[in-house]
Amino acid sequence: MTGSKHAPHWLFDLDDTLHHAGAAVFPMINECMTNYICRHVGVARAEADTLRTEYWQRYGATLEGLQRHHGISPHHFLAQTHPMESLLPLIDTSTQLPQWLRRLNGRKWVFSNGPQHYVEAIVRHLGIAAQIEGCFGMDSFGLTPKPRVAAYTRVLRQAGLDAGRCIMVEDSAANLQTAKRLGMRTVWLSHQMRKPAWVDWRITSLLDLRRI
Repeated sequence: MTGSKHAPHWLFDLDDTLHHAGAAVFPMINECMTNYICRHVGVARAEADTLRTEYWQRYGATLEGLQRHHGISPHHFLAQTHPMESLLPLIDTSTQLPQWLRRLNGRKWVFSNGPQHYVEAIVRHLGIAAQIEGCFGMDSFGLTPKPRVAAYTRVLRQAGLDAGRCIMVEDSAANLQTAKRLGMRTVWLSHQMRKPAWVDWRITSLLDLRRI
């Protein structure tokens, strides 16, 4: 069934979609980013924290602001702020995710604003590498973050996918808006009751995808 020509192509976000990043993973990454800005931009901790948040809000990624305004090397930044030996032990692998993905009809990719080494390491750590056709981290699609159109078109081209056959699963409604504009069907993983017009389905658990 997975190889059926009528089966959908699933594009999964990673953080807070395939695993829960909010409790421990994101705080550690934020801490690493703040420390990096202190060291390499040369500002005090309070200002570094402000820059990290401000650039993320303005550009969709802290890295872009650091590149534009401070000439930071993107690959050095991504490697230093995503230390996998510290992050992987924080990720819960006791779920039924591998078995569940195996039963979900269709081919599957991971499309994340995290760096490539981070995405690949977490996919392996979660035990789902056998179910995933390919991983796309931000440095594999030109360092242009979601929800910018260029990120999606590069991923579709690299994977050889037709947007009309794709179902994108995300915890970010803003990222799904671009997917919908490109012709994808959209699934929002959220506990919010109100569903934006560009979201086709709202679910509270990945297990609900089998109904779709």
